[in-house]
Amino acid sequence: MKCLVTGGAGFIGSHLCEALIEKGYKVRVFVRYNSRNFWGWIESLSCKDKIEVYTGDIRDYDSVKNSMKDIDSVFHLAALIGIPYSYVSPLAYIKTNVEGTYNIMEVAKELKIKKVIHTSTSEVYGTAQFVPITENHPINPQSPYSATKASADYIALSFYRSFGLPVSVVRPFNTYGPRQSARAVIPTIITQLLGGKKKIKLGSLHPTRDLTYVKDTVEGFIKIAESDKSIGEVINIGSNSEISIGELAKLIAKLMDKGIEIETDKERKRPGKSEVERLVADNAKATKILKWHSKYSLEEGLKETIKWFKSNKNIYKSDIYNV
Repeated sequence: MKCLVTGGAGFIGSHLCEALIEKGYKVRVFVRYNSRNFWGWIESLSCKDKIEVYTGDIRDYDSVKNSMKDIDSVFHLAALIGIPYSYVSPLAYIKTNVEGTYNIMEVAKELKIKKVIHTSTSEVYGTAQFVPITENHPINPQSPYSATKASADYIALSFYRSFGLPVSVVRPFNTYGPRQSARAVIPTIITQLLGGKKKIKLGSLHPTRDLTYVKDTVEGFIKIAESDKSIGEVINIGSNSEISIGELAKLIAKLMDKGIEIETDKERKRPGKSEVERLVADNAKATKILKWHSKYSLEEGLKETIKWFKSNKNIYKSDIYNV
């Protein structure tokens, strides 16, 4: 099988590319065009020479069409994902997340792609109205980012319902691990502690999140791609557990053998009505359909993540808040 991974140069995408190569897939990666021919995290992979790289722009229909020629399946991960920046430039999120997804679906329909795996996010649920959160939970986006992701989900599903396009929607809860963006909470905590800070800056401490190690998330993607039962379905990928941001910071400090004080930074807090207070996944559907479950405990995954960040601490700027 030859697959295209959009967003393959990013955090989850690069891990997905590694796993696909290991399983014998032929992999093409869609990387946003840049004049330096820089391929993001693909540059650091030992399997880089086995990956075909296509540079283009997910917002450009012709670019997307060229990238999908001779492809069997598409893993669509390309998106703008930073929630704080979606408050600054909502239109950029509409163009990338909504129009980009339309381009993928329309080309997939035209080229008769065998399977499209569209990436959603638990953020589309908003604050949990019941827990654990099943795939039937109301969609209630609370940020421009999550609103565009919800829109993209519905576009993807509409192509399944209207045109019979074999689409599956994977809805990961909060994924963490090596190579994650500095804007995410776990890298924020780790890099500040590695930078020698005794008092670290965070946003709201009380919200809870369901955290899944990236290798588990990637296994979920591949199982969805390989299962006919996933077509037309939305499937949560999460650990079915939760931890508050404050307790998470304390756990990371403990694993790093560091003392910790936490300072709430107003700049890092979401607007009140935009804060998602609680996320915890019901993963029963993934277990039933895919036989998927998370293999890494939170402590095991954090230890692997801390180890990687210690080896790569010079590439992150812990003293700068990433919007």
